[in-house]
Amino acid sequence: MFPDFYGNRAVAEALWQALQTGRIPQTILLAGPRGVGKATLARRFAAYLLGDPQKIEQDDLSLPHNVTYLRERESWPAERRNEEPFLLATHPDFVTFAPDGPLRQISIHQMRLLKELAQYRPLRGDYRVFLIDQLDRASEQAANSLLKTLEEPPAHLILIATAENPYELLPTIRSRSVIFHLGPLSPEEMAQFVRARGLNEPERRAALAQGSPGLAVSLDLEVYDRRRQAMLTLIEVAAALKPFASWIEQSEGAVRQEKLEDLLSVLYGLLRDLMLLQQGGETYALRNRDIQEKLENLAARLDFGWLRRAVAQADEIAGLIRRNIQKNLALDAWVWTLRAA
Repeated sequence: MFPDFYGNRAVAEALWQALQTGRIPQTILLAGPRGVGKATLARRFAAYLLGDPQKIEQDDLSLPHNVTYLRERESWPAERRNEEPFLLATHPDFVTFAPDGPLRQISIHQMRLLKELAQYRPLRGDYRVFLIDQLDRASEQAANSLLKTLEEPPAHLILIATAENPYELLPTIRSRSVIFHLGPLSPEEMAQFVRARGLNEPERRAALAQGSPGLAVSLDLEVYDRRRQAMLTLIEVAAALKPFASWIEQSEGAVRQEKLEDLLSVLYGLLRDLMLLQQGGETYALRNRDIQEKLENLAARLDFGWLRRAVAQADEIAGLIRRNIQKNLALDAWVWTLRAA
């Protein structure tokens, strides 16, 4: 059906059938975990409708030139980003809107621009396809602005949105969308994917990605190891197994240049592995299998109550990320709260 797309066959078949019958929903919402292929499927779907798949693939946000551009925009003043809302449109009839700026949010300026561009008819063919990647990162104003477009969309517009958690969206946006839920790939599908891509350290990548092919491809193992060492130190200091000075060394070194969101992702993975080991789960499900012995020793020195509190404290920090919480203060507070416990 769709070339180079792995897993979630039922969703792919449903969208393929829509293309074959011509009964295409005007608003499609692809929901599922990060990296399972939501935006990839949207681009494959658009390529079938519009042609020129090579141009459409140039707007893949994981490609180096797009990653570099997004990082450059983070240093722009907010006024400049507002004047030049972020979008990608290598193909004239396929436009991608995605989170922008240091907080990686979809802004009202982007959604106003979407509404303006939606009125233009296709340059070729019958359709224009707009992709809003990570719509659940839209500000409240942006979401309300988008809703105005969804209420009366032009006949030529197909709008595809992706979201990790569709229930973070306005109910009125969900009610106007046909929702497809994508899940993590099976171990067999992941093995097939990493082999087909010829990735280095395929087994480790598959374990860390936990069913998300996008994560398996984009993972920089050297960067991940640096983040993991910092978060392991954070856990050991919070559990009073190491002195606080050990964490200070990490926070003033490796942690300084990292995003809080990236560090929390690694921290959650480590806490998950520790819980799995402590509760006697299957070790093949570990994300960090390469340090299994170290994690086993650490899990033996922690109790379930402490791990549960650690996850709850991490959840509190995660909920404040979009409010631009200060990274080092947040992690220091996490350590001291758990250390006291």
